[in-house]
Amino acid sequence: MDRRAFLLAGALLAAPHIAAAQAPTRIRMVLNWKYQGPQGWFFLAKARGFDREEGIDLVLDQGEGSAAPVTQVAAGAYDAGFGDMNALIRFAARQPQAAPVAVMMLYNVPPFCIAVKQDSPIRAPKDLEGRTLGGPANDGALMLFPAFAQAAGIDAAKVAISTMQPSLREQMLFRGQMDGAFGYINTIRFSAMGAGLDANALRYIRYADHGIDLYSNTILVSRTLATQNPEAVRALLRTINRGLKAALAERDAAVAAVLARESLLDARVERARFDATVADEMSGAEIARIGLGDIDEARMQRAIATLVQADALPRAPGVGEVFDRSFLPPLAERLTRL
Repeated sequence: MDRRAFLLAGALLAAPHIAAAQAPTRIRMVLNWKYQGPQGWFFLAKARGFDREEGIDLVLDQGEGSAAPVTQVAAGAYDAGFGDMNALIRFAARQPQAAPVAVMMLYNVPPFCIAVKQDSPIRAPKDLEGRTLGGPANDGALMLFPAFAQAAGIDAAKVAISTMQPSLREQMLFRGQMDGAFGYINTIRFSAMGAGLDANALRYIRYADHGIDLYSNTILVSRTLATQNPEAVRALLRTINRGLKAALAERDAAVAAVLARESLLDARVERARFDATVADEMSGAEIARIGLGDIDEARMQRAIATLVQADALPRAPGVGEVFDRSFLPPLAERLTRL
């Protein structure tokens, strides 16, 4: 064999190993809910290949409620999730070794509420006593009801709680099968619109109006991924950060990216849901100082204390246990105004 043939043969033998070394890291991520417009930044990032450019292959699946990603990631079903920070705190209080870790805060204004019909006699939180409230089992607002009840002076033992499939929540509320529905304001409002119901026929009792100043949805990752492949976590956050910037600049494109995954969605409704989510849940005053994605540690400490007291948790996780900012893109690269 001459020298050229020998080198060619060696290159061919090495090629699979080179390709394998350059293959993107696959990250399986579960979302907070069924496919919706506000998830547009994830899907636009995927559609434009930001994940591949950052060295990862982001695989997105729809969710079953904002609390569910915590247990799904902890169990190893997913590497990452978009889920409720408060569910993560509760999990970490009980199972610190298995708990995922939050790495990027996106919903910094609490969206939790109880929706009632406009003509409902329920006008104040105390009016919920003796009533039936319902929501999907993994709904963040439902799981936070003990904290809300304590803050608002409600005897939670006098409130009946029912659960149902997510697709039935709004219909059951309008049919009078329950007196109030747990959920995120913009999820209920626009899901009602999408089902052909009159969203203006609803009122919302907001947890934030009654002393519940909590963070909400965050990007969380497994401790295995965070410790064994920290660069993949950084790449994931760079991908999402780029998707956020692109989605906010091109909102119709972001919604179209979601519709490409779920064609039965109403583009008009999902665009309105996108806009409302950004305005209502992602525009906390603190982002001008710390940037979207980070947290205020004192505020997080207060949130942890609220949950520990309301849920009688066995311990109070430290802020550093449940949130790790070290994977975030630099502040100069993150949004400081929406």
